[in-house]
Amino acid sequence: MQFSSSRGWIPPTIQLSLTYVVAWLFLTTIVSCGKSDPESGRSSETAATIGKAPISKFLSIGTAPPGGAFFVVGSAIAEVVDNHLASTVSAEATKGTQENIRLLGKGDIDFAMANAAISYFAVRGEGKWEKPYPIRSVMTLAPNVGLFVTKKSSQINSIADLRRKRVSVGPEGAGFEYFLSPIFQAHGLTYDDFKPLYGTYNTSVDMLADNSARVAFLGGAVPNPAVVRVASTHQIHFIPFDPDAMQQLFQDYPFFMPAKIPANTYKNQNQDFNSMNVGSMHLITAETVDQSVAYQFTRALYEHRAKVAAKHPAGKAINPKNIVKDTGIPFHPGAIQYYKEIGIWPK
Repeated sequence: MQFSSSRGWIPPTIQLSLTYVVAWLFLTTIVSCGKSDPESGRSSETAATIGKAPISKFLSIGTAPPGGAFFVVGSAIAEVVDNHLASTVSAEATKGTQENIRLLGKGDIDFAMANAAISYFAVRGEGKWEKPYPIRSVMTLAPNVGLFVTKKSSQINSIADLRRKRVSVGPEGAGFEYFLSPIFQAHGLTYDDFKPLYGTYNTSVDMLADNSARVAFLGGAVPNPAVVRVASTHQIHFIPFDPDAMQQLFQDYPFFMPAKIPANTYKNQNQDFNSMNVGSMHLITAETVDQSVAYQFTRALYEHRAKVAAKHPAGKAINPKNIVKDTGIPFHPGAIQYYKEIGIWPK
């Protein structure tokens, strides 16, 4: 093989070197084209294309009203992913899970924070949902540990004792009934058996303090600031869940999970308390979101998860064991692809 240039003859030693280079490049191309991704079944070229494909210039995450955990965690996720994707990622304040799911359905947002119990019924079009919403899970986040709290002096010792009592059940319109109704039903109650009162967790604590409510439902990550607040000023009591009712709920709904609150988590809590995760915080997206977008978003978030944890304790739930937990909502293929690549997707 002879080589020449516009400037004349090339020495034989250089010709030989160029021959080796051309041959090496040719063989490398053949070998690389034959490789495949054992997890996804795609060629490495296809997998790489999905991982590097250009995505939308702007991505948005629906959260909740400012001040709550959904808004703080969602904002932290947006900030972290924004710094590691070639997109502008912003957090949008919303009314919470129910609005987020409807916004995803209309294509007005790309990702959203949600409660897994509400998502469970939305994806099936059950409860108050007028149709199935094709949402997909991206990542299971912090557990939402539920507690029915009362003053020790109330002499309310079981869920059945809530009959004819004033019970604070969370903000009106927030969708708490999607996990509270099954809990009440498992204990032989409905909303008609007591006087439901509505308000934020802080309002619920105020109502418990001034006896406007005899019982308050308080949920969230542990330790829950609302529970810390009421325990610091009052002698409180956690109303136990009936063990048989709990087992029935675990069997009937995948979003209910056991949750133990260790002794001394709260003031004057002298022993462990067996509670329930009543619907994890999770990150969702629409079924129609491109696989490459979901893949790159998931990868950026997982690889930089420590930065989310630094902004809110709930970020610690972004760990290999927790993020792939099944809550009854199908995972997006883009998220599944990434989890398979790093070896954490359940077999």
